[in-house]
Amino acid sequence: MKKRFQIIVDGRVQGVGFRYFTTTIANQLALTGTVHNMTNGMVEIFVQGNEEAIDQFIIKMQNGNRFILVKDFSCKQVALVEDEQQFRCIDYYF
Repeated sequence: MKKRFQIIVDGRVQGVGFRYFTTTIANQLALTGTVHNMTNGMVEIFVQGNEEAIDQFIIKMQNGNRFILVKDFSCKQVALVEDEQQFRCIDYYF
């Protein structure tokens, strides 16, 4: 069953390739959505797809890599976006 979540990530997640890391994982898992930096230093992600793939995405995102350190995150289910075709990294701040 297809679902969509909004995830807000806090920690060392800006200036360390987190958006690229997130986009790579989403593409590997055939998920769609967006990721962008927020002005408060956090990152906002909208991710949509199979619930099992989203669970894997969240685990990989939380584990980060040697540069990324996720300290906290919130996750809530939101309405699906019909006809979304890809996962995109957005380069501007909201």
